Amino acid sequence: MRHPTRRVQYVLFLLCIIECASKGSQGAKYVKPKVPALFTFGDSIVDPGNNDFIATNVKSNHPPYGMNFNGNRSTGRCSNGKLSMDFLVEALGIKETLPPYLDPDLTIHDLLTGVSFGSAGSGYDNLTAMAVDVIPMWKQAELFRNYKARVEEGVGSKNTSNLISQALYVAVAGTNDFVQNYFYMPIRRKEFKVEQYGGLVIHGCKSFLEELYKLGARKIAVFGLPPIGCLPVQKTILKENKVKGCIKHCNKIAVSYNRKLNKTIEELGVRLPGIKLVYVDIYAIVLDLVNYPAKYGFEAATRGCCGTGMSEIGLTCNSKTPVSCKDPAKYVFWDAVHLTERAYHIANNIALIKYYSKLL
Repeated sequence: MRHPTRRVQYVLFLLCIIECASKGSQGAKYVKPKVPALFTFGDSIVDPGNNDFIATNVKSNHPPYGMNFNGNRSTGRCSNGKLSMDFLVEALGIKETLPPYLDPDLTIHDLLTGVSFGSAGSGYDNLTAMAVDVIPMWKQAELFRNYKARVEEGVGSKNTSNLISQALYVAVAGTNDFVQNYFYMPIRRKEFKVEQYGGLVIHGCKSFLEELYKLGARKIAVFGLPPIGCLPVQKTILKENKVKGCIKHCNKIAVSYNRKLNKTIEELGVRLPGIKLVYVDIYAIVLDLVNYPAKYGFEAATRGCCGTGMSEIGLTCNSKTPVSCKDPAKYVFWDAVHLTERAYHIANNIALIKYYSKLL
């Protein structure tokens, strides 16, 4: 990326603010933003394509991923279309989609209005990311530090500080730590009982949030675990494909973890001056979609659209894999882990009203 002079970048910064306000006043596509930018960290739920720019096999930048995205483009998003964070940044009146930070073609406007540092396959346990060569959470925090330096060079430290303190942050991780790491690989299972491992993951989350706070973040939404026992791939991993509903003991693990995570978040909220922390109960949101699909206009909630819908993810969900559903909008799951664009849209609308609104 070619860097304009500081004076030019400052002018661009002001034009960006004016443009956003103008769009809001016209009542056209966006309303006036309640926050200046959105920054996301975590795993595939918030990775719009960062993994496209690193040496890893954890990628979804190929068909049929993105079949319903703008121009039928496979951008690296793990869905048939937009992710939840794309809908969030649009609902906030900031921009249409949230780009990956590692995209070399980002403009100053892209940077000033928010980016995602998420990396598919990552987790709060460093081993989770190391095992599949993706960006661990501590590295995502380092990339955010790098982001701050880039923006300070363009618009100065005061404008950057204001932007950072007023922006909204979303952290989504933990699922891979359990599904990809603890249940699938033997190392952590030999070292920890599942409750102990949950403590290790929560400690990683706590350390990450403290680092974000040091870097200036003040409005942070933190996702708990979804109902991991309802993920099609989890049934395959544990060889419980014949289970009609969700795997109960896996969901109990998620509930226990979420309860402790919520308590940790509350304690941090008291201990760190000026911070606003909100726990997002994604477990309840996704469980309702799975248990009552017809209520939301879905027809299927036990398997994904790609292939059999029980094991295909990333490289195994490819152009040679048949898309078994005619209309992804009628399915809760796109592949064996990730939601469809429509399910993400619904989940975001619920989270916006119940959780994000507390930070705006």
